[in-house]
Amino acid sequence: MSKVLIIGAGGVGRVVAYKCAQHRDVFGDIMLASRTKKKCDAIADAIYRKYGGRKIKTARLDADYPEQTIALIQKFKPDLVINVALPYQDLPIMDACLETGVHYLDTANYEPKDVAKFEYSWQWAYRERYQQKGIMALLGCGFDPGVTGIFTAYAAKHYFDEIHYLDIVDANAGSHGKAFATNFNPEINIREVTQRGKYWENGQWVETEPHAIWKDINYPEIGPRRSYLIYHEELESLVKNFPTLKRARFWMTFSEQYLTHLRVIQNIGMASIEPIRYKGVDIVPLQFLKAVLPPPESLGENYTGFTSIGCRIRGIKDGRERTYYVWNNCSHQAAYEETGTQAVSYTTGVPAMIGARLMLQGIWSGKGVFNVEEFDPDPFMERLNLDGLPWHEQFDIDLEMD
Repeated sequence: MSKVLIIGAGGVGRVVAYKCAQHRDVFGDIMLASRTKKKCDAIADAIYRKYGGRKIKTARLDADYPEQTIALIQKFKPDLVINVALPYQDLPIMDACLETGVHYLDTANYEPKDVAKFEYSWQWAYRERYQQKGIMALLGCGFDPGVTGIFTAYAAKHYFDEIHYLDIVDANAGSHGKAFATNFNPEINIREVTQRGKYWENGQWVETEPHAIWKDINYPEIGPRRSYLIYHEELESLVKNFPTLKRARFWMTFSEQYLTHLRVIQNIGMASIEPIRYKGVDIVPLQFLKAVLPPPESLGENYTGFTSIGCRIRGIKDGRERTYYVWNNCSHQAAYEETGTQAVSYTTGVPAMIGARLMLQGIWSGKGVFNVEEFDPDPFMERLNLDGLPWHEQFDIDLEMD
């Protein structure tokens, strides 16, 4: 049995803690740490009551400061750190793991606090230092990024000689009953979806205005939903690791109500990450907005409907063109019944646990910094079916993607 330190006690951290607690044979000793220890204690108490006295440790940690993370690692001595904190804390946590010689896993790539930009270059720059230390960092092991990379690697391994076209499609067809709320950290969510769109075509990146390109896409069990082309981080690693790709895009659904609220938030300056002076105090408008919006982990109880996330792929097998669609649908209600939070958190937290499990068991191993699609997808695909995210596939169909 292994020891694992989970950093972050939001909705995703809750799911990771629940799912790790289910597997005593692998996760023998679990610690959950966050800036707000009270949130960790509440999760630990819920797990204790749900899983027959399963105890997990808790700690207060401000992951902005590597020295605090180093001290906690040295005290608890984990085999692996699962980082489900904020993306701008990735590098401080990676620094702490490098200093202490502990393996690292996250679900979202780094972005600076003061710039609305995310890319893997900052974390890929750690590759040589992690190799020299003899430890492994696994990046982007959520659903998107994460499972979407696994889906692509699985398709490349089993069904294609060359993948030419990849469209990742992400629909949240659920309803939480709130006028406006984000499904994960509002500060990160709003920064992400208000950026310019970007996709890969013919060996170069093509940029678009935010939400300028859209199409109506049919999702299984859901039906047609308007889906907007946005930039998402897994595109950066997938075009690198699958060089036969001629085009790679990411599509996400947004309701008209959501986009209307988003436009108002932008127009009145509440999406800004530039500090303003208010009554002698510097306030970042987006951080203030985060404080007044419903916490994502609070949405689960009344959430209905499904998420549907998958990969629509076109390429060549044995000299003939073929198409392939692989996806998962996840029920918000089922996610809440199991873990006390909604499907967006669930679909991120379950893959993080699976990636950690494969690392701790030595099924996925290496020295350096890796993205998930660089490993054998088969054991991960098997665990998805066993751990609550069953997947489905269709072959040689109309993908609806021109």
